Amino acid sequence: MPKMKTKSGAAKRFKIRAGGSVKRSYAFKRHILTKKTTKCKRQLRGTTEVHSTNTASVRAMMPYA
Repeated sequence: MPKMKTKSGAAKRFKIRAGGSVKRSYAFKRHILTKKTTKCKRQLRGTTEVHSTNTASVRAMMPYA
C-alpha cells in the first residue's frame, strides 16, 4: 500500500500537542483591523485548542502527526 498523504493546508494550520489535543491559532486577525477594538485584537493573539467535535476530522487530515 502506498503511504497516505498529509493535507498540506492542515499541516500548516494545526500542531498535535504531547497530550494528543490539537493546537490552532485564532481567525479574524489578518486584515480590516482598524474597525476591531484593541481588546478584540489582543484576545485573538496566541493559540487555543480545536473543539472536540472537530478533532477527529483534523486528525484524519494528518495521519502521521
